[in-house]
Amino acid sequence: MKNFTSVDDIQDLNELVSLAKAIKAEPFANAGLGKNKTLGLLFFNPSLRTRLSTQKAALNLGMHAIVMNLNTEGWLLEFEDGVVMDGNKAEHIKEAAQVVSQYCDIIAVRSFPTLTDKEKDEEEQVINAFKKYASVPVISLEGSTEHPLQAVADALTVEEYKTVARPKVVLTWAPHPKALPHAVPNSFVKVMKKANVDFVITHPEGYELNPEFTAGVTITHNQDEAFKDADFIYAKNWSSYIDYGQITSKDPSWTVTTEKMALTSNGKFMHCLPVRRNMIVTDAVLDSGASIVIPQANNRTYAAQAILTKILEDGK
Repeated sequence: MKNFTSVDDIQDLNELVSLAKAIKAEPFANAGLGKNKTLGLLFFNPSLRTRLSTQKAALNLGMHAIVMNLNTEGWLLEFEDGVVMDGNKAEHIKEAAQVVSQYCDIIAVRSFPTLTDKEKDEEEQVINAFKKYASVPVISLEGSTEHPLQAVADALTVEEYKTVARPKVVLTWAPHPKALPHAVPNSFVKVMKKANVDFVITHPEGYELNPEFTAGVTITHNQDEAFKDADFIYAKNWSSYIDYGQITSKDPSWTVTTEKMALTSNGKFMHCLPVRRNMIVTDAVLDSGASIVIPQANNRTYAAQAILTKILEDGK
């Protein structure tokens, strides 16, 4: 594995999940793999789980980790080619990526979408620029359109908690006061299409995700019907893709409640966190035994460690 910026970079999901499970059982078994190696974690946007879990994963492998919040600690970067840099951006990505490559053996980047320019967001300008100009592997810590590390943790969580060979997994839209990106649901869709699951997406009309990602997936606007006999409920808000980046509904009837969870087959509740209580999901569900959001978050470390392991081993 040279880079990991999309779920598409996963060649064998079962093999990767098995590796993550083995790492979880013995997280320090390969502590020498990253000896004298440095992971650079570059953040253009806030993070809690992604930053801490990826840094911990690096430490578990014996790596050093350098963290930098570029929007507050570094020069503002220019990503356009051929521009006259007479504005507030002091450094071009061409130099920045090459320089960071001299300091770090792997570069990991987090960069959210604008949610105003669909075309530019779908170009993944920031992460792809690092891939283009860096001379070392690049990992996405969440980009404009995907959050692949989260997806690996999600796949690991489903594998751990499933009670049938082919569980029913439902991705449901839920209301939120802010316009949110599509990265998490996009990557979850991609990884579930690779998994041995019965996968269903449910959302209000007008909240269709990018059809390139959802092709072949069962989609319904009837949330109750989707929840029926489900083994896993993954709740997530996303803004409109059609009316790009807009909030066209805050319908509280889409909040996940105990009544809706009762429609499932003793289903488990999942969410990537952070979660808006009593908007995305009620306290009663989130604080119940059905909720596995905390172990799901814990799996972020082992997902990241599996990816780092693959990159380090393939780079030998």
